[in-house]
Amino acid sequence: MSAVAEVLSTVVPKRDPRCSELPTCPVCADSMIAAEASAYVSDHVISYLWTCDTCGYGFVTKHAVKQRLVCN
Repeated sequence: MSAVAEVLSTVVPKRDPRCSELPTCPVCADSMIAAEASAYVSDHVISYLWTCDTCGYGFVTKHAVKQRLVCN
């Protein structure tokens, strides 16, 4: 069985009332609550694997971290 993954931007055109940047499913438009998995791609890029609980569609988003946190 083959799988198809799509890389989507995490930019959200309009914000919901809670100001969340969580994506919605591009197939059924259901809200996504939590990523199924995440991985560091580089020092400043994290990718997230999302799977829709409603329709089963899966996709990957990438998020660029603007600055690193430094602990003293």
